[in-house]
Amino acid sequence: MAITCTIDATGITAPSLDDVRTWLVGQYQSIYGSDVYLEPDSQDGQWIGILATALHDANAMCVSTYNAFSPATAQGEGLSRMVKINGLSRHIASKSQVDLLLGGTAGTVITGGYASDDAGNKWVLPSTVTIGISGQVTVTATAADVGAIAAPAGSIESIGTPTRGWQTVTNLLAAVEGDPVETDLELRQRQAVSTKIPSQTIFEGLVGAVAAVPGVTRYGGVDNDTDATDENGIPAHSFSLVIEGGDAAIIAQTVYVKKGPGAGTWGTTSEVVVDSYGVPHTIRFMRPTSVPVVVAITLKALTGYTSNIGTKIRTAVAEYINALAIGDEVYLTRLFVPANLSGNADSVTFDITGLLIARDPDSPSSANLTFAYHEAPTCSVDDVSITVI
Repeated sequence: MAITCTIDATGITAPSLDDVRTWLVGQYQSIYGSDVYLEPDSQDGQWIGILATALHDANAMCVSTYNAFSPATAQGEGLSRMVKINGLSRHIASKSQVDLLLGGTAGTVITGGYASDDAGNKWVLPSTVTIGISGQVTVTATAADVGAIAAPAGSIESIGTPTRGWQTVTNLLAAVEGDPVETDLELRQRQAVSTKIPSQTIFEGLVGAVAAVPGVTRYGGVDNDTDATDENGIPAHSFSLVIEGGDAAIIAQTVYVKKGPGAGTWGTTSEVVVDSYGVPHTIRFMRPTSVPVVVAITLKALTGYTSNIGTKIRTAVAEYINALAIGDEVYLTRLFVPANLSGNADSVTFDITGLLIARDPDSPSSANLTFAYHEAPTCSVDDVSITVI
């Protein structure tokens, strides 16, 4: 029996602590006789326990080192080092971002500008912004403070740095809230997507490149390679990317560099990219449309149920819906898993007797919810109601 790690075609394996101690006991008895007393309450037994623990810890370190050489199993700093092979780095704590539509006199240059929302938060513009010939320009502003700074659509309308020629500012869409330091799970998922950048399909490579843009949280897209406008309204021989978060200018530059020649882009957000010959190209993409989902839960309270458990249920359901991808369908039956607090000890304190869902402001029903390719299902704790019977 081996007491150290073994590496073979199936990977690495290590003996358990009990196996290591059993082996040491056998070796000890082969020297001093099988009748030697080695129970844990003896001095020799305690010494064998110390040796077994030391060997077990060394084995665990070997397993951890082995796993650190794969993005699928590496953790922490090891994972951060490993994904550099794919040209990635772990996202640090981020700031909220929002697309602002600036209006004013064509040619106006705004330097070091910022806008303010209804709550007094500052949204910093790029260092230099030039209003286009149409009298408008869309730029991505960043919150001055780190964290999940919220800004609903239409809440940013104050010019923080008055500039001659800059007349209006507004956000047509809600801000994408900042995140804490990227978790291992999120980094592994992004690493998996990044491998599509050099793929055989240009569209998959394009999606992988956009996913690597700093600040991008959710993304998706539809490619229409037919000769007619498709059911999503995308023109012939064009594609539409739906991107949440990230700087609009950087996204547009990435799309221009990675898209195939002649392929049209479609969407409600547009940026102008100038190529190496000085020729301007308009790149269009979509920002997701948030669609609130309301959930109505009816449950029977059992022994131990409290209002705090109800809050846990509402939070779990909201988190599940918010983790869905853009355009994903919300299946009614799958919501029973988070609603029942599966795996949590509190799950035995209630029995769910009914669960209904709807797109706000529709009335909740038992039907699944479908969304357009550019719609993102969202849910807050306040959107989940609980009726106790």
